[in-house]
Amino acid sequence: MKGKVMKNILKTIVIFLIFIMIFIFLNMLFQPKYATTLIEGSMIAEYYKEPKDHEVIFIGDCEVYANFSPMVMYEKEGIKSYIRGSSQQMIWQSYCILKETLKYEIPKIVVLNVNSMRYDKNSDKVSEAYNRLTIDNMKWSKEKIEIIKESMTEEETFISYVFPILRYHSRYNELTSEDFEYLFKDNQVTYNGFLINKSVKGVTNLPAKRKLASYEFSKECYEYLDKITELCKENNIKLVLIKAPSVYPYWYDEYDAQMKEYSKRHNIDYYNLVEEAENIGLDYSSDTYDGGLHLNLQGATKLSKYFAERLSQNYNLTNYRGDKVYEEKLNQYKEKTNSY
Repeated sequence: MKGKVMKNILKTIVIFLIFIMIFIFLNMLFQPKYATTLIEGSMIAEYYKEPKDHEVIFIGDCEVYANFSPMVMYEKEGIKSYIRGSSQQMIWQSYCILKETLKYEIPKIVVLNVNSMRYDKNSDKVSEAYNRLTIDNMKWSKEKIEIIKESMTEEETFISYVFPILRYHSRYNELTSEDFEYLFKDNQVTYNGFLINKSVKGVTNLPAKRKLASYEFSKECYEYLDKITELCKENNIKLVLIKAPSVYPYWYDEYDAQMKEYSKRHNIDYYNLVEEAENIGLDYSSDTYDGGLHLNLQGATKLSKYFAERLSQNYNLTNYRGDKVYEEKLNQYKEKTNSY
């Protein structure tokens, strides 16, 4: 009798373990792979495989990962940098990603793109689609739990981030070869967080600059900016605020004035690179891939050289040129871009 009971217990355990394995497998299968489509969803995760010896960390939205090339900055000034950017990265997400980054390394400089100050949690730019691109491939940690809670829309549930199958189960009839090819492997999509785009679509017609009901950044956004500022101070990191160059959406003078006032009050450097386009050498008829929102490879190369020189001149950064790992990366980058 005891033998039969033990046999039934073992059988139950085996069935349970098989169920768990199938559940885990389906979770992995149904979750988007972000390998060849929607590749922006892979960028946050690529950081984990990198050596953690960066002196400069960029945080922010597409205006950092599309516009700054760490490989160009390394070649120009020997700067080791990494971009922890993601699509439509909101200021509260930047804060959580910075907190996570500081668990791995303490850079000398954190460069924060302030474009996200436009949007609070009531903005129509907040969406599950963008949340997923930032959050899905983060490693599980206190920071991931925090970023989920801070970012979820009313329609989302925390459990769907824990078990992606609850969100993506409907993909069963949308699975492609990508889902199977990249089930147990990744596809490198960036170079130190820089997403290469060689396309050219110059600025032609811009929408009229519309008058806003209010130009004041929200109290909520300032609270997260304060948290980022304090986090950098606590870790003896120089915080540098930037507005990456673009011609649209407009960076209003009122926005610029608020950032200048904030940076002065907190003794933070702020660079409005929109105003530096001529000094950078940007030509918006050929240096953008989407009509002036983001720079293409050619434009990003110009900006990266310019900003690397500013960083080298104004801050005590090490010239790492000759580093074996970075020299190999640079050679791979050159082969990929064919731009040098």
